[in-house]
Amino acid sequence: MLSSLPNLLTLSRIFAVPLLVALLWDPGTGATLAAFVVFCVAGATDYLDGTLARARGTVSKLGIFLDPVADKIMVAATIVMLVHVGAIHGLAVIAALVILLREITVSGLREFLAGLQVSLPVSALAKWKTAFQMIALGALILSLATPAFAPWLPAYGVGLACLWLAAALTVVTGYDYLRVGLKHMSA
Repeated sequence: MLSSLPNLLTLSRIFAVPLLVALLWDPGTGATLAAFVVFCVAGATDYLDGTLARARGTVSKLGIFLDPVADKIMVAATIVMLVHVGAIHGLAVIAALVILLREITVSGLREFLAGLQVSLPVSALAKWKTAFQMIALGALILSLATPAFAPWLPAYGVGLACLWLAAALTVVTGYDYLRVGLKHMSA
């Protein structure tokens, strides 16, 4: 099942992370634009892998495991690098930390509940959170290059607004997941 197209797309997202980190390490305009493209392509695989797996009837346990891991690796690495280069700074670091803490907490909760053979399905609101999170991170990457090639593009403002919106949705969805998980912990 590792060689199925959906699983290969998920793995490509994981393998794209070192390239993304390298491009953001000391970004110039070209490297930043390349990082933006890598991030967007990797983000598109997040949508495509699940869609293809469901359409082809090839949903696998490996894919169910790998998909959220790939998402969290990509998001965490991108946030760390955006803090490193100063695209996320000041109070916006709080929004980034909220996102990272929720990702770690929900991952641990899912692992715990899996041991009880309880699944924690992704809510519709969590999908919106992911969408705003990806828009935020993509826009913040792009904002590193916009002063040089498109100073009129409001990438930083869009990225920052979406980062805070994603953080707010992160709190709500994290609470929802924790509430469900706690019911199984006290039983």
